[in-house]
Amino acid sequence: MANEIPVSEIPIGDMASNMGIVLTSASARTVVGTMPVAGNTQPFGLLNGGASIAFAETLGSIGANIHAGVGRVAVGIEINGTHHRSATSGTVTGTATSLSLGRTVAVYEIVIRDEKEKLICTARLTCLLRDAP
Repeated sequence: MANEIPVSEIPIGDMASNMGIVLTSASARTVVGTMPVAGNTQPFGLLNGGASIAFAETLGSIGANIHAGVGRVAVGIEINGTHHRSATSGTVTGTATSLSLGRTVAVYEIVIRDEKEKLICTARLTCLLRDAP
């Protein structure tokens, strides 16, 4: 289940597409993607904290769904984040790393950095793994 999946085969959903999120690699253990700051800002021109959290949840959920496997789905049940600094331009990169991959729960730490590798946000996502409806 930890094998890397071709990113072209992974659906990311309308919201993530609208936000400009692009996957660069994906496996159950690690998911990496990018997101532009432009189009995801609050009124003062800073990267919106909600956009960072949506980005984090997208990356972690993709890893959890890969881990869940065929016939199962992962649904987010808890996310929290700490915003360390703002970004005003460029692209941010997020890396979701599994902390725990169980039969019913998967937990990820997601670290978001700017183009200068400065820490923008850290988040933790917990997903419940269920049989697909």
